[in-house]
Amino acid sequence: MALVGLPWRAPPARESGKLQPMSNAPASSTTDPTPAVSTPTDAKRQASGPLLTPGLLGRLERLELVSRKIFRGRMKGERLSRRKGQSVEFADFRNYVPGDDLRLIDWNLYARLDQLFLKLFQEEEDLHFHALIDTSASMNFGTPNKLRVAKQLAAALGYVGLCHGDRVCVRAMGAEGQHAPVLRSRGSFWKMLNYLDGLSGGENVSLHDGVKDFVMRGGGSGVVVLITDMMDKAGYESALRMLIGRQMDVFVLQVLSQEEIDPPLRGDRRLIDVEDGDAAEITVNQFVLDKYQANLKAFLNQIRQYCAKRSIVHVMVPTDTPIETVITKYLRTRGVVR
Repeated sequence: MALVGLPWRAPPARESGKLQPMSNAPASSTTDPTPAVSTPTDAKRQASGPLLTPGLLGRLERLELVSRKIFRGRMKGERLSRRKGQSVEFADFRNYVPGDDLRLIDWNLYARLDQLFLKLFQEEEDLHFHALIDTSASMNFGTPNKLRVAKQLAAALGYVGLCHGDRVCVRAMGAEGQHAPVLRSRGSFWKMLNYLDGLSGGENVSLHDGVKDFVMRGGGSGVVVLITDMMDKAGYESALRMLIGRQMDVFVLQVLSQEEIDPPLRGDRRLIDVEDGDAAEITVNQFVLDKYQANLKAFLNQIRQYCAKRSIVHVMVPTDTPIETVITKYLRTRGVVR
């Protein structure tokens, strides 16, 4: 049942209460975009050590978060706004009105035209960036671990925002997200890393409840990146509708492990849902695996179509793809960063 029906939070295979060893499985052709070739050494390196390497941090500094909508920032930043204000970017002229700041008068133009004009400049504002991480039990699965990959994605995107003076909040859904720090400078990056390192996962919060808590706590406007496996028995539609209803620019990064993309299971198995304990005893053969692949492909296509109709960017992230490739290639291609 866990193999042939989706949505289902894919658990580790268990038999007689013991975890069974997983064998290596070939890459699946159902992923989009096609994951880069990854070696066991790449997977091992990604599963341990710091979330972001110094080399990757250097490449991230040259990137910028993309917002497809115009939001009004709260503080000065590095992003040009449609509003007029103070910056070095000249925008336009307008006639002088008594009471205007005399320092903005273009005296060179006055000398030529004998009329007073004010120089207008493009306002520079900050962007509000939110990363919501699904820390449910189903995310604590796979090699490399899905939750660790989610942390890496959140840390990388958050660092890009901090480098450009954006207002960044990276938080888990559920109780662990209630004390997430709001950051706004490159020097506060270590606070983000400390918060992410403290996320243990395992709290079974549905996507609906996690997003609802975020919205009710005043998530505000801006860019929101939802990092999840999208495997929720209650569905994902209501959660995405709430984010759209707040007029946010929504991106969905769906993290799936190679064990979920191409399960290395054979024979009689007892599958247990890691979140609600539902169990199913099945015999895994080629017919069952083919049916699972068909259902997985249909499930992913359904998510893509749902997101595309609502101007949500959806990116499928296989955990065995190096994080550098995901950020600098996949997310850049899909317009998350530039």
